[in-house]
Amino acid sequence: MDDTERSLIAGLQSGEVDAVERLYQRWGRLVFTLALRSLGDVGDAEDVTQQVFVAAWQGRNGFDPERAKLSTWLMAITRHKIVDAHEARAKRQRELQALMESVYLQSLTWTDQIADSVTMTQELEQLDPLPQRIMRLAFYDRLSHTQIAEQLGLPLGTVKSHIRRSLLRLRARLEDADDA
Repeated sequence: MDDTERSLIAGLQSGEVDAVERLYQRWGRLVFTLALRSLGDVGDAEDVTQQVFVAAWQGRNGFDPERAKLSTWLMAITRHKIVDAHEARAKRQRELQALMESVYLQSLTWTDQIADSVTMTQELEQLDPLPQRIMRLAFYDRLSHTQIAEQLGLPLGTVKSHIRRSLLRLRARLEDADDA
């Protein structure tokens, strides 16, 4: 260990702010180069470089010159921060993939709902006018059988019969369409 490194260690351990500046001047380019080679992105490499020196400053009291050289300690921090960056990138990629799949599945559901709505509208248009009106009130306006009977001035049993017959007709037509 040379005098410069001893001075740097003493400055770090005593909390001298310029010690981290000197640490950066001495190993900043190496840390950045290692991060850039591993991550392949200048922005990510800059982020990792900053994280390394912040971590070194925050962990300076845990550095023991008896156990490792200052450069070895700094390279270990660098390695860990690069691994963290790769893990964060992979997590973002998984989250993006999940979001894209979710949007895709929602668009399929939405497309299916539109197709079902168009098919149902076309089938309802084939009913006679009174059953068609009753079905629209029941399914589009969401009125109860009693409310439909009151609104149209029909007996409740007649409304229920029209709905039942219309549903059976719609079911038969849709089954025929599916078979075709």
